[in-house]
Amino acid sequence: MKKGKIVSWLCLIAMTIGLVNGFLNGDFFVDGSKLLSNPWGVMSLIDLYVGFILFAMWIIFREQNRLAAIVWVIVLMILGFFAASLYLIIVFKQSKGNWLDFFLGARKLDVLEQEDNI
Repeated sequence: MKKGKIVSWLCLIAMTIGLVNGFLNGDFFVDGSKLLSNPWGVMSLIDLYVGFILFAMWIIFREQNRLAAIVWVIVLMILGFFAASLYLIIVFKQSKGNWLDFFLGARKLDVLEQEDNI
């Protein structure tokens, strides 16, 4: 779990540096139009949003509070894996070293109960 926390922090730091660089040195609309005019740029965006959707599915699954899940998904779609890194850091802290709590969140008891019934 410690390695996961370290990786999450490193990702958050990398995303923060990248976002700051983009906002300070880039033009979202000019650079974005170049990206969209390139087939591999479009493919990169498809790949990115598939990743967002898959990560969002996990958030929705594990969060008990539907409003919190929806807010996290919206933030993920806006801020990308900066938000995902932050979410992971929070979930690692909340899980207190328990991998089942980390992965299953509020659904832990439901999942374990289903396993007992099989």
